[in-house]
Amino acid sequence: MSPLLQLRGVSTWFETPAGAVRAVDDVDLTLVAGRSLGLVGESGSGKSVLSRTIMRLLPPNAKVSGEVIFEGRNLLSLPRREARRLWGAEISMVFQDPMTSLNPVVRVGRQLTESMRLHLDITRREAQRQAQDLLAQLGIPEPGRRMRGYPHELSGGMRQRVSIAAALACSPQILIADEPTTALDVTIQRQILDLLGRLRADRGMAMMLITHDLGVVAGRTDDLAVMYGGRIVESGPTKVLFRTPRHPYTAALLASLPRIGARKHARLETIPGLPPTVIDPRGCCFAPRCQYATTECQQEEPMLGEPDESGQRFACFHPIDAVTSVTAGAGGEQ
Repeated sequence: MSPLLQLRGVSTWFETPAGAVRAVDDVDLTLVAGRSLGLVGESGSGKSVLSRTIMRLLPPNAKVSGEVIFEGRNLLSLPRREARRLWGAEISMVFQDPMTSLNPVVRVGRQLTESMRLHLDITRREAQRQAQDLLAQLGIPEPGRRMRGYPHELSGGMRQRVSIAAALACSPQILIADEPTTALDVTIQRQILDLLGRLRADRGMAMMLITHDLGVVAGRTDDLAVMYGGRIVESGPTKVLFRTPRHPYTAALLASLPRIGARKHARLETIPGLPPTVIDPRGCCFAPRCQYATTECQQEEPMLGEPDESGQRFACFHPIDAVTSVTAGAGGEQ
């Protein structure tokens, strides 16, 4: 299948007194129409910066290189006015915290209908009707009354549903969900994730689901990319990576998941050390925390290899061969 969104050598860095922070470093990714891609990694691995690079939502001191190709156009080089026609209409985003992504002094209804009137060329009344229907589809009771309210009058779960409604208002081809359940309790998390999956399937959208929790993407994404130190260290079909992780970082993340069959009060596995600073990175960024690291790993950067017969790619000089199985119960059913 031809890619809907393709990232080629995308890098994002910030100049600081300590040096250039390479938050995203030479990333290649492909998102296929109708499929879901999970982007996983620890906090600070560059996931959110990558999503904001795609959407061009970076501060003025950010420097970007590479290409983000959508329908034959490089989004990073489009004039701002032309790019604005795509945001919300073709590519949309759900942010981590709806309390900061929603305007606290603007009624919910207006925040939903503004993009509709801008991109769909419909009347105010028709936009209000569509927005109310969308809120009802998302399971929000009394949608008409909610549209007249403000974000602070809603619960956390409802605010996130409103954020999703705003992102889906113009039926985009691509939805980027950046940790959409971080601030929610486990029950609401599952409701939101199930809702996103159902809407993606019903609308035929492509979705990029960004999270630090492998349990969130288990059973909910078709493909998976693991990010560490601003780089993609492993990618491939989600089921394949869960069954046979080749990069030590992916295996360590899987090992840290809680297991239903574990003995009572068993300690969870942890990854020793701290994430890299990504200032003047050298060698493999995971080498200081990797039990398999050698001098070669510390001096040279492993490149992301070509896909094997299962579609799996990894950037490691010493890939592991052990098979690791993760059941849906190990965090996969949140």
